[in-house]
Amino acid sequence: MPWSNQNGGGGPWGGGGNNNQGPWGQGPNRPRGGGSGKGGPPDLEDIIRRGQDQLRNIIPGGFNGGVAVIVAAIVAAFWLIQCVYVVQPDERGVELRFGKPKEEISMPGLHFHLWPMESVETVKVTVQQLNIGATSASSSNGLMLSSDKSVINVQFAVFYTVSDPKAYLFNVENPAETLQQVSDSAMREIVGRRPAQDAFRSNRQPIEVDVLNIVQGTMNRYGAGVTVTGVTIQNVAPPREVADAFEEVQRAGRDRDSTIEDANRYTNQKLGQARGDAARIREDAAAYKNRVVKEAEGEAQRFTAINDEYSKAPEVTRKRLFIETMEQVLKNSKKVIIDEKQGVLPYLPLNELGKPAQQGG
Repeated sequence: MPWSNQNGGGGPWGGGGNNNQGPWGQGPNRPRGGGSGKGGPPDLEDIIRRGQDQLRNIIPGGFNGGVAVIVAAIVAAFWLIQCVYVVQPDERGVELRFGKPKEEISMPGLHFHLWPMESVETVKVTVQQLNIGATSASSSNGLMLSSDKSVINVQFAVFYTVSDPKAYLFNVENPAETLQQVSDSAMREIVGRRPAQDAFRSNRQPIEVDVLNIVQGTMNRYGAGVTVTGVTIQNVAPPREVADAFEEVQRAGRDRDSTIEDANRYTNQKLGQARGDAARIREDAAAYKNRVVKEAEGEAQRFTAINDEYSKAPEVTRKRLFIETMEQVLKNSKKVIIDEKQGVLPYLPLNELGKPAQQGG
């Protein structure tokens, strides 16, 4: 080059050559250590080197051996934390080894397993509530069709417990969602078999029992490990569009039932009274019958006795009968008949004379 021969082969401004200087007669300056007070950037390699020296002074055995110990300790602590797990009192745990569940169930308390070869799944075993149906008037989730073609909105709750944690976790993909779908389907089936009045009034218990049986049977067939403890109908209402008309029908129905109950009450009252009167009349008739029969029997016995006496002494008996008959005839008479031959003392009835005279007496 034309300027290579000047000043021993430097650059076009001279000062080149073997010193590899710049065009101003000197080469570029290398960053110096620390760069402090020199105006240059800090030396990164020097900073790293000094940090390594400080770590060697702190960690026994040198920098490389200390790091290995720290890393090993951290890894061991992390592994130990992953291996220990706690099962709460309301939970049960199922350990998995390479994804396959073990036979034993982890009871509440502290447990250990070999992570990562083993893992654990926990599930609550207390009674849980699953609410099904519409939660707002605008929702149509709970609308069902009854046997009398009425549309009703049914809200109900399903109470269940997890009886088999392993089956609950692994036999069904989403047990809670499955239980909700099965319960909703069962309620629709039972409501569809019955009139709407059964759900609106106090005849809900048979519906709840039927739904529980259907849901439990279905979940058993699925092997979901769930025990349904109860089904409760919380609210039954007509659709919002026909609520007013439905209330009118309900009110008329209640009035009809009230009238029927009053009529039945009056019927029962009269019927009971009539039955009582009939029983009393029958008892009186039976008593009269017994009395007449006894009197007739007595008269017959008396006649027989008189007849026997008459056969023995006819004259005496005839006279006695005459006297007894005359006593019966004259016992209420105010006439006093005195036989002069007997010498009876005359009797003046002063008490009878003081009384007013009776008609026809």
